[in-house]
Order: sequence, then structure tokens, then C-alpha cells
Amino acid sequence: MTMMTGKEYIASLRDLHPEVYFFGKKIESVVDEPMFQPHIHTAAMTYELAHSPEYEEVMTALSHLTGEKINRFTHIHQGTDDLVKKVRMMRLLGQKTGTCFQRCVGLDGLNALYVTTYDMDQKHGTTYHERFKKWLLEVQKNDLMPSGAMTDARGDRSLRPHQQKNKDTYLHIKERLDDGIIVSGVKAHITGAINSHEILTMPTRTMGEEDRDFALSFALPSDARGVTFVFSRQTNDTRRLDSPLDAGNPKYGIVGGEAIILFKDVFVPWERVFMAGEYDFTNELVETFAGYHRSNYGGCKVGLADVVIGGSYWTADAHGISKASHIIDKLTEMIAMAETCWSCTLACSYEGHKTSSGAYLIHPLLANVVKLNITRMVYEWMRVAQDIAGGKIITLPSEKDLENPEIGKAIEECFVGKEGFSTSDIIKMLRLIENMSVGAGLPEAMHGAGSPAAQKIMIARRGNIERKVELAKSVAGIKKDKEFEKIIGKDEEAYWKEVKETIRKRTKLRR
Repeated sequence: MTMMTGKEYIASLRDLHPEVYFFGKKIESVVDEPMFQPHIHTAAMTYELAHSPEYEEVMTALSHLTGEKINRFTHIHQGTDDLVKKVRMMRLLGQKTGTCFQRCVGLDGLNALYVTTYDMDQKHGTTYHERFKKWLLEVQKNDLMPSGAMTDARGDRSLRPHQQKNKDTYLHIKERLDDGIIVSGVKAHITGAINSHEILTMPTRTMGEEDRDFALSFALPSDARGVTFVFSRQTNDTRRLDSPLDAGNPKYGIVGGEAIILFKDVFVPWERVFMAGEYDFTNELVETFAGYHRSNYGGCKVGLADVVIGGSYWTADAHGISKASHIIDKLTEMIAMAETCWSCTLACSYEGHKTSSGAYLIHPLLANVVKLNITRMVYEWMRVAQDIAGGKIITLPSEKDLENPEIGKAIEECFVGKEGFSTSDIIKMLRLIENMSVGAGLPEAMHGAGSPAAQKIMIARRGNIERKVELAKSVAGIKKDKEFEKIIGKDEEAYWKEVKETIRKRTKLRR
């Protein structure tokens, strides 16, 4: 097994030649395109930290297939310890990059398919699990980064996939051949797609029998024939072409380098197909994936919170107000919200369980609670960051103005802070806070891994309200409580008759 360094990962992308479009133009080299480089640097960090003795425990694992050391992003969870280390890894990478590091979706796809293909084979006698394990070995051996392609464009959402006028709004099977399948359609908002080695597709929703052709999962090299990527716009993305200072996070970018993936009559050999019509397992696959992915957000987003909290304190200190009581109160509020989300994701991981495949799954209810909290609390701690930073985060002049010989000095003097803090550094930090608290990261916290309505559906489904009703009835005395009867040593109904009689007698004596 070979674990790549960050530099080796970037070099490996040069061996791929995906068809990528951005701003209406075909991109000849993904690695050399300035707009893509921050996202590539971020993904490279997931490789580089795996070689650091300081982070080895969370960044690497032993493959359950070979016993060899691998990058944790290619690992199948073998216990609750793995689930906990995964979210510790997420928080670490959030702290190191201040943005989306892109490999989570692929990791969660690996684990969800490992679980689901095993269950499919048990019911249908198929061989998907063995196919998947062979491909997984390839991923682990070569330390590959697969993008997890789940979301479809979905067209008219009041209609099921097979009812769509344009079937390509969902990725689907067009033709079944002796040696594979022909697929067409689209996957949308796919994180890290252009700088991944492989595409791992999954169905976006539960399918019915008539949606059989849309119940589909497979893996392909990113430069497979017939696959086209369209890189998506992101908030303030062209600022990185103006200057590093204006970009806010020039090293690692804004979000996750999302892209649309167009599939046009693409051939997929059977050995790389992991679901082809088993609509009865789409619900399991989607829910298993969603559980894994939603649990991550209490890790990665809290890592980002660590960065923005530090930046907020630094900014307050640079302006001489870090000791003010209202600033301390606001920072404390941010920390409390972030650690609440962190506590939830740890609980979700520690409460995980072993599946029939041998892989471990997080606690599904708590995973959805994690993500629902993130859709709210990220907005709150970013709101507080905006409060501390002040109006400067959206009204700062550009680096070109600072460098202008006629006005640069005046700007420098206007924005000077406390002694010991340069104006340039103050602007850098304010731009970072702008990037994180105003930019595209907020919608991603809302809609990544599913919008709030999706989490509420799962929470309602798994909240076991019926059991809670029974608990309330037991405590209220509406139903018998066996444990209570053991304590009192008699039938509960008889006990309350005695209590009432005692109360009646005492009341009579008082009169």
C-alpha cells in the first residue's frame, strides 16, 4: 500500500485528463488552473497530514482487508473507535484549512456501499459486495480520492424519476449489455469532483419498482469517456484572481470546489457496477450514507468554528477591545455553540453499532440531530463573528488600492490598529472572517448532506415517539410500572388505594 504525500497527490492529477469547463471555456489542465488550485491544496492536506507523526493516529488506519496502513479516507470503520477518530480527523482538517476538504463524501460513500452491497447480496444472491471490495482494494492500494456523486438535478420534484419528461435529470441506465451498462444523466453540486481520481455514484433518493433504471451505483475514473465536468461559481470566487489579500482564504478557497457532472452514453463495465436496479435497497443506501455524512458536520464545521473564533479574538485584540466584557461574552457564546455540536457528533460516534457486513455505523438518530444543529448554530456563531468584526468585513478596499502610491499610505493610516498589528495583517484577518461568515460556507452548512427538512423527517421517523408516550404514561400512573411495584412490594393500584385512605384519615383528624 502506498500513501501519497500532498505533493504526490497533486502530481497524480496530471495523469488524468478529465473534460472540464469553467466560465464557458474548456480547461486544459486542472492542476494549473488558478481558480482550482486552492481546492486542490485543501485536498492535498488530507494526504500530507497522514505522514505527520503528530496526526498519524487520526489520519491513518489499518485496512481490514490487508492489515496494511492506509489513509483513513479510504478506510471501512471497524469499531466505534474508528467512528470517533473519523470526526476527530474532520475537526483537525477544518482547523488546518478553514474550508471544505472534499474527501468526506467519498469516504462516506465507501462505507455506505460496503454495508448495503453486503445486504443486497444476502437477499438477492448478487455479487456486488465482492465487486465492491475489489475496487476498494484498488482505492486503498493507490490512495485514490473518489468523489461521492449522490445528488441528481431532479427536475420536477413533484414527479418520480421515471415520470420525468427529461430522464437525464436523474442518472440512469439506458442499456444493459453483456459486459456492462450504458448510463446517462447528471449529478449536481459534487464536491471535489474535478480533482478526484474516481467518481463513485449513488442514488439520490428512495426508488420504486418503476424507477428500477435509476437505482444505480458504480465507480469510474474521472476522465472516463463521455463524462464532462462543469465547475460551479462560488461567492467572490474571482477575487483570488485579483489578489491573495482580497481572496480571504487564498490557500484553501471558499467551499469544496463543487461541479456538475454530465454523463452522456457512458459505458460502465460490470465489475465496477455496485447496484443496477435493486430499487428495494435504495432507501438503505441513501439513509446509511446520510447518517455517515451528517455525523461529520459536528467535526468539520466545528473545526471551522475554531478558526473563526480565533480570528474574531485576534481582530478584537488588534483593535484594542479583546478584554471588553461584551467581546468575552460573545466569544464564550461561540465556543459553547461549537462545543455543543462537537459533543453531539462524539455521542453519535460512540453510540455506533456493528452492521451485518462487519462495518460500523453511527447512531442514525443522533447523526440527524448533529446536522440539524449545524444548520442553525453555524449561522449563529458566524453572526457573532460578524458582530465582532464590524462593518469592515464588507467595506474594505482592495489590495490594489493599498498598493496605489497616491492613496495607499492614507488607507494604511486609516485602518491602523493597536501597536504591533500591521494594517495588512488586519485586512487579511478581516477578509478571512468575511470569507467564512458571509461567503458560500453558510449555504453549505444549511444544504450539505441534506436540508433541514430531511433531518427532521429522519428525526421524526427514528425519534420513537411511541416509546416516549409509554414512558410518560408510566411516570404519570396511567399504566402500571413494574419496577415501581417491585420497590413498593405490592400491586400499584392497591398501593394507591392505601395512600388515598391514609390521606383521607389524616385529613379527617386535622378537622
